[in-house]
Amino acid sequence: MSFNGFTVYDFETFIIPGLEGRMEAIRERIQPKFRALGDSLTRHLSILSGTEMFLHIAKHARRTVNPPVDTWMAICPNKRGYKQVPHFQVGLFDDRLFIWLALIYELPNKDKIASRYLHQLDSLQREIPQDFVISFDHMKKNTTDVAELDETGWTTALARFRDVKKAELLIGRNLTHDDPLLTKPEELEHLIKQTFENLMPAYFAAVDAGKI
Repeated sequence: MSFNGFTVYDFETFIIPGLEGRMEAIRERIQPKFRALGDSLTRHLSILSGTEMFLHIAKHARRTVNPPVDTWMAICPNKRGYKQVPHFQVGLFDDRLFIWLALIYELPNKDKIASRYLHQLDSLQREIPQDFVISFDHMKKNTTDVAELDETGWTTALARFRDVKKAELLIGRNLTHDDPLLTKPEELEHLIKQTFENLMPAYFAAVDAGKI
């Protein structure tokens, strides 16, 4: 199928009670759109990064009782999995679409990546657009506007990412579920690609730091 954007119907997936019913809706409503959009984004990121990228769509396989409150696709250079490497995400909560460069707690080199970011803080601040947001936990909706972060704010956030085992760092954009752009597939895809382009310097820095 071709990607045709996201609608209210997609976001209403997350009010369906019960694990089985919600997972069925995720598979039928959202995952086909992830595949259609994800194939294009994966090709784009492969070109941007100079590395073959692979698409992963969240299966929520470990859940046995509680239905997922969000769902996502991830793109990274590891064919077998994405959680232990810097990766790009697009996904939905019930009230928003999120577009992230995701550095989550499973990363084995979090401390090295945080130290690299702290060492290159001036560059990081210049490269991240002011209308972006950051999150410290991929399972929660809370975000902080990049525009509100001065040098001290960035330093505090990165030090926490480095020192707290479960701390994460996600950088990107969030769009509310009623944003008209979500129903305009070409424009939405362009915005996502533009967001990833803005995040590539931070992605490269994270990858390089992890090799040390």
